[in-house]
Amino acid sequence: MDSLITAAAQALAVGDALGAMKRVALRDDPPALALRGIAMAQLGDLARAKALLKSAAQGFGPREAVARARCIVAEAEIALVSRDLTWPEKALEGARVTLEKRGDRVNAAHARNLQIRRLLLIGHLDAAEKLLADLDASPLPPAARAGHELARAGVAIRRLRTGEAQKALAHAAEAARLADIPALAVEVREAANLLKAPAARLIAAGGERLLRLDEVEALLASETLVIDACRNVVRAGAEIVPLASRPVLFALARALAEAAPADVTRTTLLARAFGARHADESHRARLRVEIGRLRAALADLAEVKATSHGFALIPRRQRVVVVLAPPVEEDHAALLALLADGESWSSTALSIALGVSPRTVQRALDALQAAGKVQFFGNGRARRWMMPPVVSFPTTLLLPGPLPSE
Repeated sequence: MDSLITAAAQALAVGDALGAMKRVALRDDPPALALRGIAMAQLGDLARAKALLKSAAQGFGPREAVARARCIVAEAEIALVSRDLTWPEKALEGARVTLEKRGDRVNAAHARNLQIRRLLLIGHLDAAEKLLADLDASPLPPAARAGHELARAGVAIRRLRTGEAQKALAHAAEAARLADIPALAVEVREAANLLKAPAARLIAAGGERLLRLDEVEALLASETLVIDACRNVVRAGAEIVPLASRPVLFALARALAEAAPADVTRTTLLARAFGARHADESHRARLRVEIGRLRAALADLAEVKATSHGFALIPRRQRVVVVLAPPVEEDHAALLALLADGESWSSTALSIALGVSPRTVQRALDALQAAGKVQFFGNGRARRWMMPPVVSFPTTLLLPGPLPSE
């Protein structure tokens, strides 16, 4: 490897993309193309970076399997950042195995980190946690170790283990400090801010307040009877009754819990559970049936008692009853939550992450666009969706004016 390639690689390792470009900008040999691709990715030109890395991988000979595998790992990272979830996962696993066999443990561990981050993005927590347990992070340099700790924190946050998440984020912050890469430090800081942000709303006794993640963890660990509208379950400590597949029962349970210890009229329950504006005898008969099913489902946790006006939820063991709801409830909230990360998503990637059909996602995106909540750029397969940059503010005002000498 010549001195310019070595110097460019060292510049990239500390996040100096421009310094690396100065050394290899005019070269078109495979190592230079690979370094230029990584530099372009750090500068934000992901499309150009992907093309350069693909050219570099094709240019390496059969005896340069490690170099080709590194290019594949870099391509996978670009695909993850650009939310291209259709990128072939088998190619990344093949590259990781090659790197592992050839002794490049650092890049093999980085490839594993990318696999874990992708699993987190699409909600496969069990698989992500298993890969984390099998990954030895000791040989990683500071930058890669920070990525590993961020992945650990991501799993812990989604598992509501805030103490473990805080430790992982502290380790990530220390690794980012040692790496001395400003962008990495910002990423760690933004992840840490999630622990301080509102994670849910607590609704009880006619009032509500916002909860942080650690407060949600403490609530779910207590003996409080929680109607969890974030996961559509009813729980008290270790006892959990899943109602995600029974939306009518959950709607009734939530309506009763929001009014507890008072009762809820039959008219209100019909409107909440069935959307019935004008109830007739068939609606009332169906309500009786569904209330009977709810009694059976919650028999160990609470009693659903008939009153002169409607029904009331009476918890067993004199538990307190609360409702845990998302911080914001509106149509297509899950879709907006994904787009809130600031990245541009394809509709296919959104459907993979949400586990719904592409057509369902497209209808939701069209509705959100009509409401001015999302916007797109590109056409056809290149179309990407994102949140508006600055709401109701002319972005041209953010551009600098001409210099006095111009």
